[in-house]
Amino acid sequence: MLGALDVQEGHSSSSADCHVRYLYDMPHDSTYYAKSLFAGALACGLTHAAITPLDVAKTNMQVSPLKYKGLFPSLRLLAAEEGSKGLWKGFGPTLVGYSLQGMFKYGLYEVFKDYYMNLAGEGASEQYKPFIWLAGSASAEVVADIALCPLEMTKVKIQTSSTGTFPIAFGEALKQMRATKVETRYPFGSIVPLWSRQIPYTMAKFFCFEKTVQLFYKHVFMEPKESYSKGAQLGITFASGYVAGVVCAVVSHPADSLVSLRGKNEMKGKSVGQIAQEVGMKSLMTKGLGTRVLMIGTLTGFQWWIYDSCKSAMGMGTTGGK
Repeated sequence: MLGALDVQEGHSSSSADCHVRYLYDMPHDSTYYAKSLFAGALACGLTHAAITPLDVAKTNMQVSPLKYKGLFPSLRLLAAEEGSKGLWKGFGPTLVGYSLQGMFKYGLYEVFKDYYMNLAGEGASEQYKPFIWLAGSASAEVVADIALCPLEMTKVKIQTSSTGTFPIAFGEALKQMRATKVETRYPFGSIVPLWSRQIPYTMAKFFCFEKTVQLFYKHVFMEPKESYSKGAQLGITFASGYVAGVVCAVVSHPADSLVSLRGKNEMKGKSVGQIAQEVGMKSLMTKGLGTRVLMIGTLTGFQWWIYDSCKSAMGMGTTGGK
């Protein structure tokens, strides 16, 4: 275990013959972690990009609730005003940004989880497993959001700007963000609200997923995991991911609303506290929540399904079980 102290019996710790060594062995090798990074990039990048229209509708419902009322009315209005391009605004930064975020979120979660288990030791790591899940996911998300932030800011600006006031094309949007970085605080101006949204979201996502998988295999599918088909195992993964997604959508929605509102021209230069006070907590907690629950529940279920499918295909097995 990490930091385990091995002192040869019968020798004083001050003896020249004392053999002391610290063991820093991780439970998995670098190949395992590299595969986790790759699977995480696919899981987040593909799923977030695929639901770009839902994200565009949700974001506009948050920043302009009087105009955009409900998921399907918002989608119809966007299509009528801007055509199909309006529904897919922000696809480029979404695909790239969430691929990077997913790579670090999932890959580093495996690293930090193993690291904290080693720090705790074998007995304590089993006893305090839920805390290890929370600490590992929070640590991974801190890094993941640094990679995501510039692209998330670009995506939100594309999706919330009035037609013709900001470039839709990915490359042109990045140039414009760099050109206006003094007023937009690009590339890390939204890192604090992003952390406030994503860290609780990810902690809830990983904790609830791990716990739900554990409960499924303990109380419902009580035979050894290997006795179930890969399809059944991945079905358990998807169901657990969906449950986790619903929980973390509710937990993180106020902060998600703040991130979206910061991209609105009228909110330029205002602090997070000022925006929250003007909009009100009820609005932050409820506007676009139904759409986000549907979006994040489905998204998270498929993310875990893709992640475990990749792990299974690469010989790493699915999550949970004995």
